[in-house]
Amino acid sequence: MRLHQLTVTAFGPFAGTERVDFDDLASAGLFLLRGATGAGKSSVLDAVCFALYGDVPGARKGNPLRSDHAPATLPTQVELELTLGGQRLRIVRSPEQLRPKLRGTGLTTMKPETLLSEWVTDAGEGEPGWRALSRSHQEAGEQIHRLVGMSREQFCQVVLLPQGDFARFLRADTTERAKLLRQLFDTGRFDQVERWLTDQRARHEATVREGRQRLHSLATRAEEAAGAAAVPLAEQVPESAGAEEYLGWAAILRTDAAERATVTALALDAAERAHGAAQQALQRATELADRQQRHRQAVVDAAESARSAERYRQDRERLRTAQHAATVEPMLRHHAAAAEAHAAAVRAEQHGRAALPDATAEAGGDQLAAYERELRAELGRLDAARADERRLAEAVREREQVGHELGLAEEAAEEAADWLTDFDARFKRLQERQAEARAAQARVEQLADRRTELRDRLAAAAERDRLRAGLTTAERELDERRAAANDAREHSLDLRERRLAGMAAELAGRLADGDPCRVCGSVEHPAPARPADGGLVRAEDEQRATEAQQRAEQLRDGAEQALLTLRVAEAKAVGAAGDQPAEQLRTALAEADRQHREALGSADSLGQLDRQLDRLVEEQTARQARGQEARGRATALTTRLASLAAEQQALTTRIGAALGDAASVAARATALTTLADTVAATLAAVRARAEAETRLAAAASELTEVSAGAGFACPAEAAAALLPAAEFRALQGRLEHERSEREAVERRLAEPELVAAAALPPVDPAAAQQAYQQATVRLREASAADSAARQRTAALDRLGRQLAELAVALGPALERYERIKRLAELAAGTSTENALRMRLESYVLAARLEQVAAAASGRLVRMSSGRYTLVHSDGRAAGNRRSGLALRVVDAWTGLDRDTATLSGGESFFASLALALGLADVVTDESGGMPLDTLFIDEGFGSLDEQALEEVLDVLDGLRERDRAVGIVSHVADLRSRIPAQLLVHKGRHGSTLRVADREEH
Repeated sequence: MRLHQLTVTAFGPFAGTERVDFDDLASAGLFLLRGATGAGKSSVLDAVCFALYGDVPGARKGNPLRSDHAPATLPTQVELELTLGGQRLRIVRSPEQLRPKLRGTGLTTMKPETLLSEWVTDAGEGEPGWRALSRSHQEAGEQIHRLVGMSREQFCQVVLLPQGDFARFLRADTTERAKLLRQLFDTGRFDQVERWLTDQRARHEATVREGRQRLHSLATRAEEAAGAAAVPLAEQVPESAGAEEYLGWAAILRTDAAERATVTALALDAAERAHGAAQQALQRATELADRQQRHRQAVVDAAESARSAERYRQDRERLRTAQHAATVEPMLRHHAAAAEAHAAAVRAEQHGRAALPDATAEAGGDQLAAYERELRAELGRLDAARADERRLAEAVREREQVGHELGLAEEAAEEAADWLTDFDARFKRLQERQAEARAAQARVEQLADRRTELRDRLAAAAERDRLRAGLTTAERELDERRAAANDAREHSLDLRERRLAGMAAELAGRLADGDPCRVCGSVEHPAPARPADGGLVRAEDEQRATEAQQRAEQLRDGAEQALLTLRVAEAKAVGAAGDQPAEQLRTALAEADRQHREALGSADSLGQLDRQLDRLVEEQTARQARGQEARGRATALTTRLASLAAEQQALTTRIGAALGDAASVAARATALTTLADTVAATLAAVRARAEAETRLAAAASELTEVSAGAGFACPAEAAAALLPAAEFRALQGRLEHERSEREAVERRLAEPELVAAAALPPVDPAAAQQAYQQATVRLREASAADSAARQRTAALDRLGRQLAELAVALGPALERYERIKRLAELAAGTSTENALRMRLESYVLAARLEQVAAAASGRLVRMSSGRYTLVHSDGRAAGNRRSGLALRVVDAWTGLDRDTATLSGGESFFASLALALGLADVVTDESGGMPLDTLFIDEGFGSLDEQALEEVLDVLDGLRERDRAVGIVSHVADLRSRIPAQLLVHKGRHGSTLRVADREEH
């Protein structure tokens, strides 16, 4: 993957459109992104990540993507051209953002957009150009992810080495390191294998446990089926026993049960024979006792019939008389009904006449009919008056409604007039406030610029005062460093002169008897030179003095450079802030802030005032229209009210003439209707009484004639002989029953069987019944014992077969369970066979970590001048922690390995960088070998000394061997002179900008 060009618009700190040509920057292999803190160096990397994945790195995820400095009409957009898998692609992305509405005022939400295009040499008509591949977020993301071969987390870890974050992997504990490796190498499939094995173990364990439970359950049921005489299960078969022991114990139960079943079958046969004999004896005794009892009862019944013969005759005569009276009963009921109807007609006539006026109370039928016709005619004449009365009520209600509406119309007209009276004053006040708001709006921008200027000057003044305080300290430190350097130089020169002067004594000190002198060659040394006062100065003394002099001069040069830097910075701060004290600038800024807030508050009300003026004018027009409408409505309602008053007067006059003494037409009509209905009812009652008298006389004549024909002297005698229907049926039934009983008694006394039984001695059926019951109890007990024995035998046979089948089926399940259990424990790291307690996924990650450590060590050796090497450790961790993901650093100076946490800050940086580059190599190979031609390293170089920095840059420069370009994001000053290609990020008041730095700016 190689980046070619990046274009950002209104993104992050960049207010406008900024372009980065990575091809030009990366031509030298190393390039530098530099700028002030907060200028937006890391935002360049955020834009690359956003273009590829639609999101920024995790550490900055959630930060707003749109620039706060950008104008509202300029949409946020990122465009990236790059080569992936041999394809030149262009990705254009826009996040969700607010933009001004095309019509009207306000803002609307702009949905996120993505456009993926490919550069083709034949885009149509033989000309090269861009061809769109996708406009779908999901489809474009899938294509980019397939070509890159890495997720966003992997990409940020191996391509955008994150600011202050790539050292986290070096110092991480086992858990955190495993989490990061899991993200980078996508080892989730191995974790899925672990979970699958765990699930399989649980499933097989549940199957085995269920099988054992079923085995024990069947055995328990067999023990229950065998009964109390069975050998107890707990004594013969322990809980941990195998299927064979259960099967042997069940066979013993079946043998015992079969023997007991044979014994109970023999006992049942003997009990059945005894029960049959007792049953026959009971049947014979019962039949004889029944015949003897029936004969005795027949003799008693015959005597009772003889005593009740007279009563039986009287009842028969009474029944015959009642049957004759029954022929007269219909006429008796007919006469009684006619008499009742006549009495009711007389009462109805009396009631009706009591309700009539005195003048008509004794009138005949014809007079009553004429009086009713007169009343009905008068009711017809009241219909017109009733219509007038209804119209009068309507007119009264309508007059009240019109009066109410007239009052509302007059109030509306008066309200409109009152409001219009104050319109001019309100309109003038709003215009004055509108003019004040416009003036405040003009002051807002002026005061904003003034506030920004004062804020910048205040910051510069604070920096100026701080630098001036530091200048004094720096000057004093420089004096001390100069004095120390001069002293060290004088001491070094002094030691050099003394060594030169005492060189003869140094040579004499090496002479030995018999050895030739290096100067004269003599083997005799009569007078060797002696050291001067102050002792002998050796070469190592001179070397230490020279090194001390160099260190002192370096400290002096550093102090001079620091003082020069402070003076330049102080001059810049004075140029930005002037000589005005910071307190005065702070006071002026507070006053400007106050004025700006006041002006902004006034300016914010301009829109509201414009709307209030528009609403006031609209309200004036509406009030004028409503006032004119209300006045017209009041005139029309006044005319209608006068018309209704005249109509009401005329109706009242006509209704009064029709009422007479009544309170209302309805009351008069109700009274006449009630009287007419009463006359009609009385007339009907008079006619009904005459008809009832005629029917009553006819019924009396017919009743006398029928009673004589039935043999009765008078109707009263026939009525006395009548019996109620229930009593008649009861008497008839009793006579029929007594006749049947007399005949049955005569037949029983004549039966030969009963006569013969009566001649025999009395029998005792209770003794036979007792013998039969005892035989039945013995048979029932024998039958129950035999049935229980047969059921027990059948149940034990069935349970034995089930135990055998279950034992056969459970064998393979136990074998599978033991196998899967061993695999699951090995994969989970809990088995004793897994000496390092490493999970399967941890084992795979450990292999990846070993590759990463090997890839990182080559670079770390160069960065540390051959001192440090990273190694992977699979040593067993302490306690219950898992093993296999530890990193150790081997120190060549001591020959020992130690924890990576013991490295110093600078050592940790280049160790982390080497590890990150190793991760990049391994992840690249793991993801399919996609070449990563562009890498970025975000900060961390400030912790390195000059030599370490040089070595790290040599390693980074060596990445070009794999045709890579490395971008370093840093503000370290030394990198400016070491890396020629530089991208400068400039921070300004209105947003940041990007440009390639000139060589004069290095």
